[in-house]
Amino acid sequence: MGTDPRQDTDDLRLFHTGEHPCGYWPERPARDLVLDPRDPRLPHWYPMALGWGFRRSGDIVYRPHCHGCRACVAVRIPVARFRPDRSQRRCIARNRGVAARILPAERSDEHLALYRRYLLARHRGGGMDGHGASEFEQFLIGRWSDSRFMELREHDSHRLLAVAVTDLTDDALSAVYTFFDPDLATRGLGTLAILHQLDWARREGRRHLYLGYWIAGHRKMEYKRRFRPLEAFDGRQWCDLDHGDPA
Repeated sequence: MGTDPRQDTDDLRLFHTGEHPCGYWPERPARDLVLDPRDPRLPHWYPMALGWGFRRSGDIVYRPHCHGCRACVAVRIPVARFRPDRSQRRCIARNRGVAARILPAERSDEHLALYRRYLLARHRGGGMDGHGASEFEQFLIGRWSDSRFMELREHDSHRLLAVAVTDLTDDALSAVYTFFDPDLATRGLGTLAILHQLDWARREGRRHLYLGYWIAGHRKMEYKRRFRPLEAFDGRQWCDLDHGDPA
């Protein structure tokens, strides 16, 4: 492979999926643009694909490409410029007894049990609430990706609170999926996981933390907007969301 990304992507194959219900607006049809999952160079292309607004799910690298809708906006946090706001500092203080640990991306019975509890509480009837061990691995663990599980546990009791599935590239982390104890929703564990991922990225000198997609006006997506500065991909370049809304 050459060092010029344009040469590397000359024969990059992309496919459109068929239409399926949108995961965010179920009444709307959706479809995705997918990099060829059989291409052995996918690990090489993946960091570049993140920069083009793509995302990983299992072994699939995709980007929403829906007819007449551009609501899904890829977002990332520039690690060096991030400073926690007052609410995020309160989240850290509220969870000062929580420790983060980085582990290989391998399923355990404890992980699976927490994942199933999370889906039953947060996504009941959405199609994911029946996930078992095989779906866990197909959705979260890629055969070719460089991934880790970041556990959040109570320091004293060692109780598992959350798991943040995270991909590593040379200059970035990508937050693939986070699941947590649904009985502790008021603890802000999703926010805490991102704050710990930012600390992780900062320690290792990585430039960005990718957060997947943000949708203006969608209740479940608003938490991402609270991480500032937040950069968004407009289809050509990344820019601060505060300086304009690419959606």
